[in-house]
Amino acid sequence: MIEEGIGVILDIIRLIIGILILGYASYTDIKTRLASNILWMTMATVGVLLLIIQYFTVGFTNIYYLFFIPIMIGLFFVMYQLGLLFGGADAKALMAIAILVPTQPNLLNYPIAKTLLPFSFVIFVNSLILFLAIPIGLFIYNLTKKDFRFPHMFLGYKTTITKAKQKYVWPLEKIVDGKIKLMYMPKNFDAEEEYQELEKHGFKEIWVTPKVPFMIPLLAGYIFSFIIGDILSLILGL
Repeated sequence: MIEEGIGVILDIIRLIIGILILGYASYTDIKTRLASNILWMTMATVGVLLLIIQYFTVGFTNIYYLFFIPIMIGLFFVMYQLGLLFGGADAKALMAIAILVPTQPNLLNYPIAKTLLPFSFVIFVNSLILFLAIPIGLFIYNLTKKDFRFPHMFLGYKTTITKAKQKYVWPLEKIVDGKIKLMYMPKNFDAEEEYQELEKHGFKEIWVTPKVPFMIPLLAGYIFSFIIGDILSLILGL
């Protein structure tokens, strides 16, 4: 009973540390599009200390799961090199999470959906699922603003070009053959140049898509994973 209590405390510490570091990283990512490496070094260091404490107190149900730590770190590194992750900070965050939470936590009755997968991978998949929910949020936002235009209202929102220049957004529209066209891959062209072109043609408002840092859904995915668990398995099960 005492050992179970210690295990729960260690997992609560993992939850709090993850929320604090990912929360601060999300804040700095929004403000400056940067997240300091010291954050991931701190997370990894705390993760190692907690693993040592766990080993000498309650132990591990299956110690072989610790071998997934270098495997997941290697996987996230390769994914980053292949361009499958959004940025270097996101890759470092996932590597640190692989150390901090290598196995499924045990918070009494949580997470709800249990899993046998490395928990860092579950967090990553959950974050992707939540990231894909952004179009739903944009759709609801545009409904409240009464900006009805398909498929634009699922991809972004309408704002003035002046405000767009001051925000972390990509223009969803550009001038092609004298006409304004929707761009599904907006980051493939020079935004400043396109803003000037749109202004030359008399446009004052355009549709833009926000540059949402993956750190934000990663934070949400981290919290969801501790409470809900493996969202994908839960969806497939339903």
